Amino acid sequence: MSIDRVRLIALPKITDTRGNLTFIEGGEHIPFAIKRVYYLYDVPGGEVRGGHAHKRLEQLIIAASGSFDVLLDDGREKKKITLNRPFYGLYIPVMIWRELENFSSGSTCLVLASEHFDESDYFRDYDQFKETALEIR
Repeated sequence: MSIDRVRLIALPKITDTRGNLTFIEGGEHIPFAIKRVYYLYDVPGGEVRGGHAHKRLEQLIIAASGSFDVLLDDGREKKKITLNRPFYGLYIPVMIWRELENFSSGSTCLVLASEHFDESDYFRDYDQFKETALEIR
């Protein structure tokens, strides 16, 4: 799997003087049905989250508030993307290693996932991930 498949997705934004609204529909705005939603918050300064890849699960990561960096790696190429707008989501397909860092104070990372939690879907060892990623190319 290539890092070129990772992409920012502009989400619908309805502007209103009372406050803006963004919505997401699985299969409409993102390329998968949503089976799980979770969010990260109160991440202490200097901490890194993620540090894994998935075999089957796809994700859309959104900075619902604040900002953070997403480090991406397909086993050959690396890329860093800063998320800081709640109307953009970062689509991450299968077999992409991800780490989240540089969380701003008060930030919230919202994640939409294509699958329910399944520990067997994770690569948590980078060397094992890289070896497998290079084999399937």
